Amino acid sequence: MSGGLLVAGTTSDAGKSVVTAGICRWLVRQGVKVAPFKAQNMSLNSFVTREGAEIGRAQAMQAQACRVEPTALMNPVLLKPGGEQSSQVVLMGKPVGEMSARGYHGGRQQKLLGTVLDCLAELRGTYDAVICEGAGSPAEINLRRTDIVNMGIARNAGLPVLVVGDIDRGGVFASFFGTVALLSEEDQKLVAGFLVNKFRGDVSLLEPGLDMLHGLTGRRTYGVLPFQHGLGIDEEDGLRVSLRGTVRESNTAPPVGEDVLRVAVCAVPLMSNFTDVDALAAEPGVVVRFVDRPEELADADLVVIPGTRGTVRALEWLRERGLADALVRRAAEGRPILGICGGFQVLGQRIEDEVESRRGQVDGLGVLPLRVRFAPEKILTRPEGEALGERVTGYEIHHGVAHIDGGAPFLDGCRVGQTWGTHWHGSLESDGFRRAFLREVAATAGRRFVPAPDTSFAALREEQLDRLGDLIEQHADTDALWRLIESGAPQGLPFIPPGAPA
Repeated sequence: MSGGLLVAGTTSDAGKSVVTAGICRWLVRQGVKVAPFKAQNMSLNSFVTREGAEIGRAQAMQAQACRVEPTALMNPVLLKPGGEQSSQVVLMGKPVGEMSARGYHGGRQQKLLGTVLDCLAELRGTYDAVICEGAGSPAEINLRRTDIVNMGIARNAGLPVLVVGDIDRGGVFASFFGTVALLSEEDQKLVAGFLVNKFRGDVSLLEPGLDMLHGLTGRRTYGVLPFQHGLGIDEEDGLRVSLRGTVRESNTAPPVGEDVLRVAVCAVPLMSNFTDVDALAAEPGVVVRFVDRPEELADADLVVIPGTRGTVRALEWLRERGLADALVRRAAEGRPILGICGGFQVLGQRIEDEVESRRGQVDGLGVLPLRVRFAPEKILTRPEGEALGERVTGYEIHHGVAHIDGGAPFLDGCRVGQTWGTHWHGSLESDGFRRAFLREVAATAGRRFVPAPDTSFAALREEQLDRLGDLIEQHADTDALWRLIESGAPQGLPFIPPGAPA
């Protein structure tokens, strides 16, 4: 068997990533050797593979769902936005330059199709099945000519397509019908059917609509997945930080100690790898909020400044919002602050940047004794070390090189009092270190908070992936799904007018 499937969506955030992960976990539990694939990803949440390649975090988590090691083959093109008009292009795990959206879609994207197809062919030659994830919607008719991630790759690789729709948003029937009806006749031949995501209520009430959809399109629905709280994998399109005060969904277990611990995360522009705080939110009794006002730091026991694709822009934003002064006061008062990657860099004395912002020399917040110089080469590593008497692992993704002139060592960075800084993403996933760090934060804050002694972040992630696999196994027609993966789209699927515009 060398089967495959493309999971497309009616919109961004329809559930493509989680459905792909769920199908992968279901298949691997059936003894199938399976791999994930996303030809082109746009995300500021990325991960470093063991060979030092940068890929989207969603694909790394999907690889975990498959119980395989992630590689650059699984996400050959990664776009990392640097503003409204441009992105860094990462090809096969390495940055190859900045490009505007017009420049990328104007020619560069189509030139990458050969690389993308080669990667997919290599995976299909190695694995029994490859479950591919699309991007946005396959009916983005303005981009179809240069598409390499939706119908472009489905057509070139002969992949059947399953379209996922989020019924919780409303309008799912119109979205399903419209998605098919805006595709060309050749593209429509590959769209096998639909999968409803996030349904609440009695499925029998939905069935007449599914029957009518089948009558209108000649395509069946492969399953109706129920809405479940707290289910998902690492997000890729970015946190909706416009909703101020967003609370990171966390473990429902009660606190072990008498107090909770409050964590405020500064929602800096171009925030990257905000998934770092998921390990904090997984701790019973830790409440994580994203904030953008200085007064919201007042009752926080710990403030986290996360990574960002725009360190200098983040500094400007902190100053514009009044957060910079609040952070400096907080550091002087000896109240805990943790800066990660770009958040570590803004805490330093000076930044020299001719690479990212090209703003030259810029003053930092002056809280930590370091100078940061941005180098053309990106650092992509998987370091291991020790802190607070515990083993720590992480990964680094940054252009900034830190020159530290004092303070106490902390991983690759430093600490002064209760202000901590490191380039290491993922360090808080190391359970022993996270507990030791939270104990120190709680003691400094005067909170009677006690970390749970047995929280395993890795086990919680595995549990999430198993829940996704359960969703597919229990609520999708797995026999029909298996035939689709193994044999391709059914023959004789009808054309739905009007089709793609000329």
